[in-house]
Amino acid sequence: VYRIVFAIRRGFIRRFCREHHAVPVIVVGNLTVGGSGKTPVLIAIAHFLQQKGLRVGVVSRGYGAQTKKFPYQVDATSPVRLSGDEPLLIAQKTHAPVVISPKRNQAIRYLTQRRACDVILSDDGLQHDAMAADIEIVVVDGERGFGNGYCLPAGPLREPVSRLATCDFVVVNEGEM
Repeated sequence: VYRIVFAIRRGFIRRFCREHHAVPVIVVGNLTVGGSGKTPVLIAIAHFLQQKGLRVGVVSRGYGAQTKKFPYQVDATSPVRLSGDEPLLIAQKTHAPVVISPKRNQAIRYLTQRRACDVILSDDGLQHDAMAADIEIVVVDGERGFGNGYCLPAGPLREPVSRLATCDFVVVNEGEM
């Protein structure tokens, strides 16, 4: 039932609600609930792009953030209770502008209009179908893999493993698959 509802919802959003942006959007996400090492991969990509001279911006949902005002720009000195721990860590490690919002398109518009970013990295936006991605990178925990292979609520998958076929890159973090 979860997979059917998810597929119908995804199809509707992608057809009628998807927003494309003037700058490239690179999504670093995963298929499973829980940590897979997305944040260190995103930070490494940000550093690589910055070394190439690109102005990088980062968008995130801001899980755990207690701010009520979105979009919210995170910097290296933002209070963790307002920003969430991962966006704060990304801001501290990359010195890139990081903006959190449950509506990632809102955060992207904020960055492109106010910070003139050349490229946007989205932390954990793989299932955020309203945001068009130019490149999708899936990070897989090599130790846990895909668990029992079932989607929520029977297993740890947010969407089926077959989704990997539509992604641009798969990074296995720790262990092997």
